[in-house]
Amino acid sequence: MPRNGNTSTVTSKGSVVIPAATRRRLGIKTGTRVTFVERGAEVVLRPATAAALDELYGILKHAGPLAKELLEERARDRRKEDRGWR
Repeated sequence: MPRNGNTSTVTSKGSVVIPAATRRRLGIKTGTRVTFVERGAEVVLRPATAAALDELYGILKHAGPLAKELLEERARDRRKEDRGWR
């Protein structure tokens, strides 16, 4: 169930303050990376933690052949990048 009632003002640099209770509930600490997902007129903020990324991977894993192809292509790109650094 969505939690409502917290507001924040966007600064001139585009920053917003995430309420402390929300940060605690989501495990967002100083330095935690977050992702923004646009859903129509809404923006969903998610912590980019390992658990959150695993959840997204799980969604892609069942998305069909295109998602599988994209994941395989990215894996090939990473291997090429790794070889380039050596």
